[in-house]
Amino acid sequence: MAGPLAGDPALIGVPTFVVGSIALGMTLVGVVPAEAVGAPIAIILAATGLGQLVAALWAAAIGQGAVASIFGTFAGFWLSYGLLVLGLTHGWFGVPEGSATATQVLFLTSWFIVVALLTAGTLRLPGAYTLLFALIAAALGLVLVATAQDSAQLKTIGGFVVLTFATLGAYLFLHVLSVATGGRGLPLGRPLRGR
Repeated sequence: MAGPLAGDPALIGVPTFVVGSIALGMTLVGVVPAEAVGAPIAIILAATGLGQLVAALWAAAIGQGAVASIFGTFAGFWLSYGLLVLGLTHGWFGVPEGSATATQVLFLTSWFIVVALLTAGTLRLPGAYTLLFALIAAALGLVLVATAQDSAQLKTIGGFVVLTFATLGAYLFLHVLSVATGGRGLPLGRPLRGR
């Protein structure tokens, strides 16, 4: 297909996902002080959240429902994460200071469940995608437990898992970019479940 409804939405969705993941991972591993939790928010909102939304709309416009669902889900995650951080640090939501941890646990639990479902839904895709979503779910689980237990060590481990899935995302970006420029795709592994 040629014209405005052509191409691959992953060309926007994947690199914008990677940049937000790098920023979040670096924050979690302590590249910025713990009190600078808002450090990655400009990237997360302006690049990642909006990039995921654009990719979702593009995918929906060309009839790629599953791709639109994935990018739309992550648009929701990244945009809501940015709002959560801004809202909690500026008191926008009327959450008392003593309830900030419970609010974060609620956020992380909700998204952990959705990403776990998304992971199960990718079993028919090449294995690299299932691995990516499994790593995202693992990172959410680690950060959830770290938040609930106030564990800096688990938070750091979660940050390294985030950087691991960012690296896999970079590999996937090289794959889609290679295909889009007329090259061969990179090996992505077999699906874990047959059709």
